Amino acid sequence: MLKLTNNDITLQQVANDKTSAIEAIAKQLTNNGLVSEQYVKGMLNREQQNSTFLGNGIAIPHGTTDTRDLVNKTGVAVHHFPEGVNWGDGNIAYVAIGIAAKSDQHLGILKQLTKVLSSDGVEEKLKQAKSKDDIIALLNGDVQFEADFNSELVQLNFPVTDMIQMSAVAGGLLKNSGNVESKFVAEIVTKAPTHLGQGVWLVSSNKGVKRSGMSILTTSESCEFNDLPIVGLIAIAACNGTHRSLLTTISQLVFEQQQAKLLTSTAEQLVELFEQEEDALLTEVDDANVRSFKINNAHGLHARPSAMLVAAVKKYNSKITVKNVDGEAKFVDAKSLMKVIGLGVKHGDTLTFSADGDDAQQALAGIGEAIASGLSEG
Repeated sequence: MLKLTNNDITLQQVANDKTSAIEAIAKQLTNNGLVSEQYVKGMLNREQQNSTFLGNGIAIPHGTTDTRDLVNKTGVAVHHFPEGVNWGDGNIAYVAIGIAAKSDQHLGILKQLTKVLSSDGVEEKLKQAKSKDDIIALLNGDVQFEADFNSELVQLNFPVTDMIQMSAVAGGLLKNSGNVESKFVAEIVTKAPTHLGQGVWLVSSNKGVKRSGMSILTTSESCEFNDLPIVGLIAIAACNGTHRSLLTTISQLVFEQQQAKLLTSTAEQLVELFEQEEDALLTEVDDANVRSFKINNAHGLHARPSAMLVAAVKKYNSKITVKNVDGEAKFVDAKSLMKVIGLGVKHGDTLTFSADGDDAQQALAGIGEAIASGLSEG
């Protein structure tokens, strides 16, 4: 896990072009003892091979694989450019994160950064950041752009027998995850929930909330509240507007009379149901349009081979998604460089692609050929 300090951040920087920006970042990496002076050549060569611009106003300049012996220890140097730097092809970088990493350690850094920085609104907040603490909070994911919901916030078939117990357990899940304080649990235990139909109930509060999030609890026992059956309870903690997308999904399920999905799905299926990335939600796809490929690149899919893969995918009109079978196993948009890097693909990992469109078969064949060729790395 990357831990940033004030020493890693340099504010209010100005650069005429990306070359001068990279040289300044390389100098800081050197001054901080992370790399040797010659590492800058690898960073500039890397940029000539392929742009390190990720999107959302972010660039990640770093050295080539043959300059890793110039890295003394893994770390980063972050430069903030409030006026922006032209990173080529009309892309403007407001934050450039210089990466020094030995072996495959950079994949973990890239995965963390892309996961944090892929949300809508990040670019504007990075541009407007006024302090080092602002930058650190954004890069560490302390600024919330999406409400928290994961498998640890789901408890299925729990042996509770009344609504008070349901509320206490659902609130406890959010408390254990660090989203709320005890006052939130005390609030929802005494608050009357709303019946959504088919035994599904909803309760929410903004008291004692540190991060917006949602928990889902189902019971294995037969019980009632106000003469209506209790099968499951959704608890929502709200301290900002990020929970609204969760409510939108819930409302749609109720409108379509699909509450059963909340009661019969596994924890993983529930997480997928509320997943915010529309490209990650795969419905019925012809099995013939799904193929898997093993990544044999010695250093996995770092920025350059990821960019080559995305370039290969963008040649086709079909909607194409990809997941790392050996990672989080969640489908993402294969045409987004930030999403692909965020998969954290290592040597030997398997990627599964799904294509939907008139050229789906050609796309999968082309993607396979690109991966087999080594994605510019032989």
